[in-house]
Amino acid sequence: MRILGITLPNEKRMEIGLTVLYGIGIPRARAILKQAKVPVATKGKDLTTDQENEIRKIVESLKIEGNLKREVSANVKRLKDIKAYRGVRHMRRLPVRGQRTKTNSRTVRGNVRKTMGSGRRKESKT
Repeated sequence: MRILGITLPNEKRMEIGLTVLYGIGIPRARAILKQAKVPVATKGKDLTTDQENEIRKIVESLKIEGNLKREVSANVKRLKDIKAYRGVRHMRRLPVRGQRTKTNSRTVRGNVRKTMGSGRRKESKT
């Protein structure tokens, strides 16, 4: 089954399969299936054509994938343009939602430390 140019997995339950789409999590997938009157445990390969069309119609009415990504990036750009605190944090590539930065967020800050062993080299047997 394809929705908006994205192929949904046939072997997974539909509540999990719909989460492949950006903007649909498990709760929203369950709501879509409930609205389409499709059992949650139904796998993609077991759907009838009518059920597929009903799910497709509901999903296409939602704001997901490209439109949602565009809206999110526009919101972040607006925050950056007005120099809001959250926008500045986005610009500096730092955590935005109040997380601490002293010990965590190393990967975002570029301070990645690789773990090491004991520092002793293994003796070669010759």
